[in-house]
Amino acid sequence: MSKRNSAAAKSQARERLRQERERQAKRAKIKRQVIVACSIVAVLAIAGGISYAVVQGNKPGYWEAAKDDKLVKPANTTGTDGTIVTLGKSTAKKTLVMYEDPRCPVCAQFEQTVGSTVKKDLDAGKFKIQYVGATFLDGNLGGEGSKNALSALGAALNVSPEAFEEYKTAMYSTKWHPEETTDKFKDDAYLIKIADTVSALKGNAAFQKAVKNGTYDRWAIEESKIFDKDGIKGTPTLKMDGKTLTGSDGQGNAPMTVADFNTAITAALKA
Repeated sequence: MSKRNSAAAKSQARERLRQERERQAKRAKIKRQVIVACSIVAVLAIAGGISYAVVQGNKPGYWEAAKDDKLVKPANTTGTDGTIVTLGKSTAKKTLVMYEDPRCPVCAQFEQTVGSTVKKDLDAGKFKIQYVGATFLDGNLGGEGSKNALSALGAALNVSPEAFEEYKTAMYSTKWHPEETTDKFKDDAYLIKIADTVSALKGNAAFQKAVKNGTYDRWAIEESKIFDKDGIKGTPTLKMDGKTLTGSDGQGNAPMTVADFNTAITAALKA
């Protein structure tokens, strides 16, 4: 091979080597750019995820947001916020204030045992009842059944006081009242199913719409504030003339038998 050919071959080899190095350099540069771009995307995704989590964490729950809803007061109520619920004959001189939480198992026991006696005395005009709905069990146990059931009771009250009374009785019945740890009252369909046992509410489209739309959710929140404001510690609690009616157990609990209720209410009416 001549020196000329040898030199040319070396020159070509050096050129091929240079071109190969340039290609490798370009590939390395592109790879670095891809890595950087992916890193940026990952950081943004993490930041976005954190931001989303923060936003979701700070986003108020449904019932928290319901505090700002428009207040719709049920018919058959009085008071600035429609939170005074009075049942019975207006001519009755005494008022029995009754605090109950829809999820409360002791309230269910009271209603199942003493409820018919209370209703008989109410209808006889021995006293009026001021009903105060509580929702503290939602906070204690978690869930929303107390608030949702109270809202549905507001929808029933909007139909009539009688529908309200019958619906409340049905809610507390052995057939429909769930265990307190089972938040079945959060389900609108379940509340409507119970309501279908009440003649005035069965198939009542306006009532069902109010339950599904949460028309009285804000009202339920305002109603439950009375329980807190009055400093009541548990349910059921019965008061007349500011004094708590208690049973014979000596523990300060509400009268849980017909005999205990009759004794307590007789004394309260004479006071």
